[in-house]
Amino acid sequence: MMELSQKLAVLARLEAYLGGKSTEAEQESLDLAKRRAFAHNGWFTPEFTDLAIANICKYYLDPAALKAWVEQYPGFGKPAARKKVGIVAAGNIPLVGFHDWLAGFLSGHEIWIKLSSKDNVLLPHIFEKIAEWAPEAAQDTVVAEMLKNCDAYIATGSNNSARYFNYYFAKYPHIIRRNRTSAAVLTGGETPEELGALADDVMLYFGLGCRNVTKVYVPEGYDFTPLLTALKKYGRLADHHKYKNNYDYNLALYLLNLSPYQTNDSLLLHENESLFSPLSVLHYGFYRDRTELETQLRENPDLQCLVGRGAVPFGQAQYPSLTDYADGVDTAAFLASL
Repeated sequence: MMELSQKLAVLARLEAYLGGKSTEAEQESLDLAKRRAFAHNGWFTPEFTDLAIANICKYYLDPAALKAWVEQYPGFGKPAARKKVGIVAAGNIPLVGFHDWLAGFLSGHEIWIKLSSKDNVLLPHIFEKIAEWAPEAAQDTVVAEMLKNCDAYIATGSNNSARYFNYYFAKYPHIIRRNRTSAAVLTGGETPEELGALADDVMLYFGLGCRNVTKVYVPEGYDFTPLLTALKKYGRLADHHKYKNNYDYNLALYLLNLSPYQTNDSLLLHENESLFSPLSVLHYGFYRDRTELETQLRENPDLQCLVGRGAVPFGQAQYPSLTDYADGVDTAAFLASL
C-alpha cells in the first residue's frame, strides 16, 4: 500500500497534468480524453469540462490545501484495518465524483467505484494516468460494474435510487445522498456585478449540478428586468441543441397551459413553490420576512447551499473547497472512522 506522502506526490503530478503543466504528449492525451467525454455526453462541453478540471486543480489538488485537509484527520492514510469501500458516483456534471474518490484514495482504504454511464471517460483516464506514474496505485482504485462485499458505501443518486441504496446498504456503514439543489435570496438592491455573478450560480454546467441555483426568492414588487438582463450572460447556451430542446419544450408547456412566465430567450422565469426547476427554467417566489425565510431554507433537507448576502457569496456556488461536503456530511471523517 502506498504511503500518504507518496499519494500526495502523485496528486501533485496530477495537478500539473490537469493544469496544463506537463509534456506536450501528455496534454494531447488529456485533450483526447476530453473530446471523448464530450462525444459520449453532449452536456460535457469543452467549456464546462475545462471549468471542472480547473476547479479541481485550484480547490482540490493544491498541495498546501491537501496537506492541511488530511492533517485534520489523525491516522488518515494509515487505517488500523484496511476496508473495501464502494463508491457509487454521480454523473450530472464533469468529474463530480472526484471528491469522493480523492477522499477514499487518501484515506488508505481500497476503493471500488461504480461510475455513472454519463461520466465514464474522464475519471478512468485519471486513474490510468495515476497507475502509469505509480503502478502500486492500481491496487487502491478498482472500477467495477457491481459493488459487492464492500465494508462500507458512499452512494449518490436520485431520491428513488437513495431508497434503493438505503435498503441494500442498511447493514453497512454508509453515506447515502439524494436529490439536492440550491437557492438564492435577493434583496432587490443587488448590483449588476452581483447579478452577473448569480448568473454563474444559475447557468454553469447548464444548471445540472446540485450547487446550481434553481430558485430565487425576491421581495414583493421586485423588478425582474435587471436579473433577466444579467442572465443574458449565458445566452449562448441556447445554441446548444440539448439545452434548446428543453427550453422549447418548457416554453411550449407554459404557452399551452396559459401559465405566466418571463424570458430573455435563453432562460424561463416561472413562479413556482418547488425548489427544483426543470432544465432551462429558474423558479422564483416572493417573501416578506427575509430572516424567517432564510431560517426555513437552511432547515430544508433539499437545499445544498444558500446563495446571497450573508450566505454563499454570489458567483461562488460552483467553487466548493475540500471541506464543502455534499449534503454537509464529512466524507473524510466517515472514512477515517471505519
